[in-house]
Amino acid sequence: MGDMTNSAVDFYPKNQRGESNHAGEFGCSLNELRSFMELRGSEAVQKIQDTYGDMNGFCRRLKTSPTEGLAGNPADLENRRQTFGRNFIPPKKPKTFLQLIWEALQDVTLIILELAAIISLGLSFYQPPGERSEMCGSAAGGVEDEGESEAGWIEGAAILLSVICVVFVTAFNDWSKEKQFRGLQSRIEQEQKFAVVRGGQVIQIPVSEIVTGDIAQIKYGDLLPADGILIQGNDLKIDESSLTGESDHVRKSADKDPMLLSGTHVMEGSGKMLVSAVGVNSQTGIIFTLLGAGGEEEEKKDKKAKKQDGAAAMEMQPLKSAEGGDGDDKEKKKSGTPKKEKSVLQGKLTKLAVQIGKAGLVMSAITVIILVLYFAIDTFVIQKLQWLPECTPVYIQFFVKFFIIGVTVLVVAVPEGLPLAVTISLAYSVKKMMKDNNLVRHLDACETMGNATAICSDKTGTLTTNRMTVVQAYVGDVHYKEVPDPDTLPSKSLDMLVNAISLNSAYTSKILPPEKEVGLPRQVGNKTECGLLGFVLDLKRDYQTVRDQTPEEKLYKVYTFNSERKSMSTVIKMQDGSFRMYSKGASEIVLKKCSNILNTAGEARVFRPRDRDEMVKKVIEPMACDGLRTICIAFRDFPGSPEPDWDNENNILIDLTCIAVVGIEDPVRPEVPEAIRKCQRAGITVRMVTGDNINTARAIAIKCGIINPGEDFICLEGKDFNRRIRNEKGEVEQERIDKIWPKLRVLARSSPTDKHTLVKGIIDSLHGERRQVVAVTGDGTNDGPALKKADVGFAMGIAGTDVAKEASDIILTDDNFSSIVKAVMWGRNVYDSISKFLQFQLTVNVVAVIVAFTGACITQDSPLKAVQMLWVNLIMDTFASLALATEPPTEALLMRKPYGRNKPLISRTMMKNILGHGIYQLTVIFTLLFAGETIFNIDSGRNAPLHAPPSEHYTIIFNTFVLMQLFNEINARKIHGEKNVFDGIFRNPIFCSIVFGTFAIQIVIIQFGGKPFSCIPLQIDQWLWCIVLGVGELLWGQIISSIPTNRLKFLKEAGHGTQKDDIPEEELNEDAEEIDHAERELRRGQILWFRGLNRIQTQIEVVNTFKSGTSFQGALRRQSSVTSQNQDVTNISSPTHVSLSTPNALSSPTSASAATAGHSRREGIP
Repeated sequence: MGDMTNSAVDFYPKNQRGESNHAGEFGCSLNELRSFMELRGSEAVQKIQDTYGDMNGFCRRLKTSPTEGLAGNPADLENRRQTFGRNFIPPKKPKTFLQLIWEALQDVTLIILELAAIISLGLSFYQPPGERSEMCGSAAGGVEDEGESEAGWIEGAAILLSVICVVFVTAFNDWSKEKQFRGLQSRIEQEQKFAVVRGGQVIQIPVSEIVTGDIAQIKYGDLLPADGILIQGNDLKIDESSLTGESDHVRKSADKDPMLLSGTHVMEGSGKMLVSAVGVNSQTGIIFTLLGAGGEEEEKKDKKAKKQDGAAAMEMQPLKSAEGGDGDDKEKKKSGTPKKEKSVLQGKLTKLAVQIGKAGLVMSAITVIILVLYFAIDTFVIQKLQWLPECTPVYIQFFVKFFIIGVTVLVVAVPEGLPLAVTISLAYSVKKMMKDNNLVRHLDACETMGNATAICSDKTGTLTTNRMTVVQAYVGDVHYKEVPDPDTLPSKSLDMLVNAISLNSAYTSKILPPEKEVGLPRQVGNKTECGLLGFVLDLKRDYQTVRDQTPEEKLYKVYTFNSERKSMSTVIKMQDGSFRMYSKGASEIVLKKCSNILNTAGEARVFRPRDRDEMVKKVIEPMACDGLRTICIAFRDFPGSPEPDWDNENNILIDLTCIAVVGIEDPVRPEVPEAIRKCQRAGITVRMVTGDNINTARAIAIKCGIINPGEDFICLEGKDFNRRIRNEKGEVEQERIDKIWPKLRVLARSSPTDKHTLVKGIIDSLHGERRQVVAVTGDGTNDGPALKKADVGFAMGIAGTDVAKEASDIILTDDNFSSIVKAVMWGRNVYDSISKFLQFQLTVNVVAVIVAFTGACITQDSPLKAVQMLWVNLIMDTFASLALATEPPTEALLMRKPYGRNKPLISRTMMKNILGHGIYQLTVIFTLLFAGETIFNIDSGRNAPLHAPPSEHYTIIFNTFVLMQLFNEINARKIHGEKNVFDGIFRNPIFCSIVFGTFAIQIVIIQFGGKPFSCIPLQIDQWLWCIVLGVGELLWGQIISSIPTNRLKFLKEAGHGTQKDDIPEEELNEDAEEIDHAERELRRGQILWFRGLNRIQTQIEVVNTFKSGTSFQGALRRQSSVTSQNQDVTNISSPTHVSLSTPNALSSPTSASAATAGHSRREGIP
């Protein structure tokens, strides 16, 4: 079959093929790099030594420098893109407009209508022999004249035309939604930047501009954008579960395992990597190409390539588990129904739409049955006629007419505008929220936010400005309340302090000159470190000169900061061969490890636990009560021989000597206290969850207004919180959490697990009258679980790591708490918009269905014709959903309590409005129907024959009906019983233009619609009467709103959320295994692609098993060694990752890509 690596050529753009087989001017070819990236661990180290000598040799081959990076000249970059490809994986092609039209046509009611219209058309062209028509009974109603009977085709054609209109509108909406989503995706992608070294300078470039040969700086929280080889790393740990399914973090080092793969997450540490494969040639890209997401290449491949494709896919691991033959069906069941709870609103709407649809179906069936019976009894029983063969077409025409009336009733009854209203409302809100610094990643997060009852917020950067400055210091036994003059400090202590800060911080943290002349210096990198570096500059020293003497490559060992250590340490080798370690971290934690402290002369003196307690009381607590973060800076010297065992951290990070304790201020953002007050007014509890000291946290919480003096609340540290919520066995108990969370306002010194436990505890709690809906903000990699678990996860756009953004629903592009309040406002607005639309839509539905039904039963013909019904359906569905779903939000939305999960969509006030307006409209229409001819002194339109011309009578009914809906649309703008329905109407130009536009079209339909619309032009006085009856809606609305709702005891609410009891037993049982709702969220794309994968995998399993001749069971048993992480692939955060393994996947749990080809020959594939 030939080596798989050659078939890979099919995956590249045409212009790359020429170069992909020869090295061009670089010392490595594309294929060489691709096959190299498939090696792991020691194999890779060996290959580097054998082929390139060392990493410097490798860099020379790729014409780059490990320290200076690429020169960055455009011609060289372009050349690299041509040779090694671009860092871009082509997305799947969007659906074409025609495909969307085809999808819209699949709607059942539309199909029924089309069929009815086609039958009607067919029959209208069939002319029964004329002289026999009177034998077919008077029910055929003496057909007026030739011209009229020939116009019978018009109704069928008009129905078809209106169906086409509806389809186009639906398709266009879907198309624009898709377009908006793509725009959003590309915006998220463009905003993702990465640090690379070019020309010796570290610069941030968009991920898509990274090229092979770049030197990229990687750090904690990054999502790797390309494959690479580690040149130098500090304590680097990678989460490769997205590619291998292995949940343990993999430790990477240049001498043991230097291979870094795209799509994996950096969980700890930092380092530099040489980019070796980008785009479709990276591991993620290869997988994507195998899945056919690499665009059109798929279709263009010939059969041979397809075979090879299969071979490449052969090495894929079953994604979920070793469930054997029936795995596929289980899979479908599991992935086909995404396990995320439907968003609160979707759940309520789906239920409501189904109920309404059922009612409509029953009504339309009854209508048809009554019409047919009435006709049959009248013709064959009362007039005693025989069924003559030549009369059959005439009778069939009647039956088709009855059928069309029935279908029309159904069309009007089914609220197909509901999904449209939701889509429009959400899409509109998402667009506007962009302006309010909310980048929404999942549409439903928008409305869920409107129901939020609790927000768990980070402190640093969200409530505070994240601009750290050292304002107090304790050095040499003196507590300075402001930054000390360097001359007053002991020189030994000063030098030690400057070295400790400059070397023991990430070299990516820097202070740059301000962009504007009057601005503050820019802080780049970790803000706490920037605060400390700023302190060095305030002490009139330069940290850069210290760093230049000890460049990053010369740092002997780095223990990076993580949430367990809560400190960072760096070891350097001194000139005499001994070692010195600098440490910094949270003061209580580092001070516990100190046994000495530098005194006034800069000499070390003993530091006993008693001294420490005194220091905590006299220095640390006063600093913390001023809202300062306290950081302790310390060092320790080690002898050169014997060299300490650096991996035994417990023996290394003790016996430190304290140099200084500094108090760092992070001022509260000026707009936060007001935003928190708004939240509290709106019935939302704000809680602060922070890693800071409890005194600092409490001080900041008071400044923000999270806690107010005299209130009953509790502030806890992570340890106490855990002690209170866990039983003797150390398990978390829900009852214990329920005792704490209602009063808890501040959780300090908390770990990411504490945050997750708290969020989960609040969401699962049944304490209080309603379930809680929780929003969470986070920026760190370790916030991922809490962000996923929350109903809405907010990630910080500026300070947030890629991992946090991946797990979130909304990204705050300005990292500001007050943007969350805007999200609440928009979320509530979405909810209200949909309720407004429902109130309007249901009124029309009720009236139209009753009119069509009773009219048909009493007069054998619906007063509203099929085409007229479709026009009403169009205005009330599409236009009204546009008009009412685009109402802008007002501050008033924040004055009420959140609705919560169980509040019904249709409140009793809305029900009162629906019934009240329904009564008015029915009264008017029935009066016109049965007494209209006498009131207006015109001919009656009732009991008209089959092809009779339109009557003035029915035209007036139709016109009045539409005008009443138009004016009721204005009433529908208010759903809480407000009197002034015009309030703020001109702030919504879309609403005004739709109302006026509909009115204009209505005039055209009545005056010039003629036969297709069954209309006849009306006189000016008739028009005026129609308008007066329409305006009556507004006056009637005032009367309804003045009736107190609580007097009307008979009103019921509708559209509740799904209650626990409504869920079928089996679903509940399935849920029991997978408790976490948010993690069950596999987005639609993922479900599809998992399904595709499963198919491929199942086929491959069978083939492989036959190949190896082993038993199927045996194969499956061995396979289970490579278990994918959880049953429900919670770890796959975006559809760019997949579990894979080496060709002998069945037995070896090492990870490799699907394209580990060459081996396929060994497996004996024909």
